[in-house]
Amino acid sequence: MAVPKRKTSRSKRDSRRAQHKVKLVNLSECPQCHQPKLPHCVCPNCGYYKGREVIEVE
Repeated sequence: MAVPKRKTSRSKRDSRRAQHKVKLVNLSECPQCHQPKLPHCVCPNCGYYKGREVIEVE
């Protein structure tokens, strides 16, 4: 079984864990209704995607 030769220092351990952060959601503006929406997705507010209506929104 593999056993570490030396104890991992706090700085090595913490710098590795520094990459485990949560990323913010990237939002873009809908060209139809100017509401924030996820990129490459249908706008939940107006139902448009790439300039045409995909779903009807009440």
